[in-house]
Amino acid sequence: MGVWIMARVTFREAARKKLLWSAFLGGIAFLILFATGMHFQYKSLETRAVAPFLRYQLVNGFLQVGFYAIDLLTVIMTVLASVDTISGEISSGTIHAIATKPIGRWQILVGKWMGLVGMVVAYVALLFVGVVAVGYFIGSVLPHNPIRGALLIILECLLVLTVTLLSGTWFSSLTNGVVVLGLHGLAFIGGWIEQIGEFTNSQSLVNLGILSSLIMPSESLWRRAIFEMQSPVARSLPVGPFSQAIAPSLTMVGYAAVYLISSLALAIRHFDQRDL
Repeated sequence: MGVWIMARVTFREAARKKLLWSAFLGGIAFLILFATGMHFQYKSLETRAVAPFLRYQLVNGFLQVGFYAIDLLTVIMTVLASVDTISGEISSGTIHAIATKPIGRWQILVGKWMGLVGMVVAYVALLFVGVVAVGYFIGSVLPHNPIRGALLIILECLLVLTVTLLSGTWFSSLTNGVVVLGLHGLAFIGGWIEQIGEFTNSQSLVNLGILSSLIMPSESLWRRAIFEMQSPVARSLPVGPFSQAIAPSLTMVGYAAVYLISSLALAIRHFDQRDL
């Protein structure tokens, strides 16, 4: 019961701070811009009488850009929504008003985590369904394996959320944001290093990219998601950002899930033991 109470409180606090509405309006603005771009792209290809096969591939590529924007927006929103949840309440002392009630500390943290999970899942679903609808009704294209792609993006955001809460039990809000964005940036750069290593046949670069994914596997989830949603033609290319050669394996997806669970368990343990 305590967990569900904290989840509802967390959701209401976000609404009161206008975080939910700001994220919602930003998402709607993105979808309007994306739909406009898709419309002009499709009409331009029709006007130039581009072959149907090539037109499909070009429009599908534009659709992948929309998914990339979703990933960027949702990860940033996840960090902004959760960066102050634990660390800010500890530094301001407001955590004492909650921790003194007959609710265990683990219930406080898990409840806040669940409340933020609800927001993140709803936000990803809104943007994802919107982009898919734009692709279908305006560009006449659909992603391959959209459910798998959406679930992988959600898993990525939940991983970033959990790491943010874990870091928040150790550091201040500002430091917390720097740490989490730094880890995600490390994973992002490592992913490109791995792709360059695959293209140049450099095993050292590939290993360096894999190491960065082990430190923070968020980028691996995104790369697997976009691989799942890409057309078979792009997948079959020997090199490229969506080819089979650089797609993270399902083992890495499993590693990311274990990473998430371990981070949540460590966050609960440290929050329970630390001096408030």
